[in-house]
Amino acid sequence: MEGDSSKSDAKEENVELTQISLRLLDVSDIDDFMVWATDVKVTDFCSWEPFKSKEDGINFIKDKVISHSWFRAICLENKPIGTIFVTENSGNDKCRAELGYHLASKHWSKGIATQAVKLVAKTIFHEWSHLERLEAFVDVENVGSQRVLEKAGFKKEGVLRKFFILKGKTRDFFMFSLLSTDPQT
Repeated sequence: MEGDSSKSDAKEENVELTQISLRLLDVSDIDDFMVWATDVKVTDFCSWEPFKSKEDGINFIKDKVISHSWFRAICLENKPIGTIFVTENSGNDKCRAELGYHLASKHWSKGIATQAVKLVAKTIFHEWSHLERLEAFVDVENVGSQRVLEKAGFKKEGVLRKFFILKGKTRDFFMFSLLSTDPQT
């Protein structure tokens, strides 16, 4: 369960959103990856702590990112500034998948996270035709991520009380969803 790390997408100092793209993240992106992966502001609402070494980052990319079925770099002019991923469920839950994302804090409040989520929503239902529901779980205190999802067309469904232990504390999370039949914003 990863929440967004962009706490405040609220001010909207929009960059040229046509410069935002998604692409595979590779080990060669390690220096860019370490910018947000070592930032305590970015990892505040994440289940993981900031990375301590470049070697840990390389191992994460090799072991988790490259083998993941849908993990992309959020790029500004093709330079990675964050990540976004969709984790597919299996069996009777195969109709739904979970969305997660992280964005370097210097790029918060510019509409980038919202644009990246919209790009995923625009493509994932086509790439995975069996998918009917895209879900996101967001800490109730992560107001920026809630705004990102709402602006991308996700619906807030309710509070999941005492849902997840985050950094040693049991936390409440909001459940958001976007259906394949929902209008794309």
